[in-house]
Amino acid sequence: MRKRVLVILFFVLLSNSTMVMAQTEPEDIAMATDEYQDSFYESLKQKGIENYDKAIISLEKCIKLKPNDAVAYFELGKNYLKLKEYQNAQNAFEKAIQIDPKNKWYWLGVYDVSFETKNYTLAIETIQKIIPFDEEYKDDLISLYMITNQFEKALLTINEMNDKYGKSEDRERYKQQILSQGKFQNTEIDNLISQIKQNPKDESNYVNLILLYSKTAETDKALDVSKQLAREIPNSEWAQLSLFKGYLDQNQADKAIKAMNFILSSPKIDSKIKHRTLNEFLIYVNKNPQYASDLEIAIGYFDNDPNVDVAKEIGKFYHSKNQFENAIKYYEKHLSSNSDQDRETNLLLLEAYFQAKQFEPMTQRAMMLIEIYPSQPQFYYYAGLGSNQLKQFKNAKTVLEMGLDYVVDDKKMEANFNIQLGEAYNGLGDAKKKEEYFLKANELLKQKK
Repeated sequence: MRKRVLVILFFVLLSNSTMVMAQTEPEDIAMATDEYQDSFYESLKQKGIENYDKAIISLEKCIKLKPNDAVAYFELGKNYLKLKEYQNAQNAFEKAIQIDPKNKWYWLGVYDVSFETKNYTLAIETIQKIIPFDEEYKDDLISLYMITNQFEKALLTINEMNDKYGKSEDRERYKQQILSQGKFQNTEIDNLISQIKQNPKDESNYVNLILLYSKTAETDKALDVSKQLAREIPNSEWAQLSLFKGYLDQNQADKAIKAMNFILSSPKIDSKIKHRTLNEFLIYVNKNPQYASDLEIAIGYFDNDPNVDVAKEIGKFYHSKNQFENAIKYYEKHLSSNSDQDRETNLLLLEAYFQAKQFEPMTQRAMMLIEIYPSQPQFYYYAGLGSNQLKQFKNAKTVLEMGLDYVVDDKKMEANFNIQLGEAYNGLGDAKKKEEYFLKANELLKQKK
């Protein structure tokens, strides 16, 4: 397309030059015109076979014949650019612009030079001169803003182009890159709110706003947007967020569960929103335990979630409510589907076993953990405590005495070990040792105070 334009320009300029020379002799005009044309076409031929130096010589002849010929300067600039003589190329393009400042191709010549020389300041100035001729060159301006880290200007221009021409893959990629920095998210939030007001039936603006709010942990605002979406576009997947909350509030459990499963199974919905949805259902199930089986199904959606150990967190929830049987169930689920050696979860599970008076599994797990963590005194303690409760006093004495060696600077734990050792010796019929360990435990507790 650029070549076709240049040919047209050539003949226009040629006809203009003929008018200028109308006052000279016809023979002189013909000679000058023929010589110009011969030199110009020779330059095109030499450029075509990559003899750029010879093309330049021919174009210099053209310029001598017609000093104000913009086309010749433009061609001269292109040949200098091929030779990487950037300053000469820029000078030639700028001369063409002086003669004909309304030709965007001459400005594009300067832009090519500035881009190849990484003179991005000049590139931005030049592309801004080109945009009045062709607004789609704002995409080039966006790229330049990204290269020069002018992200705020880039974001404003992206939104402007999206409004006028619709979204493009490159612009959306740039936008995600900008918004990942966080500090520009408020600008984008304002833009999306404005877009929703202008186009209330465009689902993408609601979705992007919900995702932005979820990234900034503003889940209440995300829910408000989903409610607005549900009013405007009831069939939207994202509308299920507000429907789920509404169904829970109205105690319509079956409908809420259906909406929840839709949310949890959707690949489009952010994991933070899914966690919030599950947490709300967990609170509901705590008051309505008949839906515990539906909670089990919901947890299954998070089996491959690398960010949150859902079963473990639910175990902690029930633990905090002193519902130790439920806590045990979810701690065991977590350990069976993840690492069975997770230290924190195992300690929580041992505590839950103790509170639920499940001494046999507590003792078995603690003995297993001693082999994995031979220097962790907590596991020796639970093994000894469980053995005492099961009246396995000899085993209790052995593991407690071993574990006591690993207790360092923890008066309370040391006192607990001594109490359990006293219980073990009492079970073995050694009253003297029992009294000795009980007295030592009492002294340690006094020191702690």
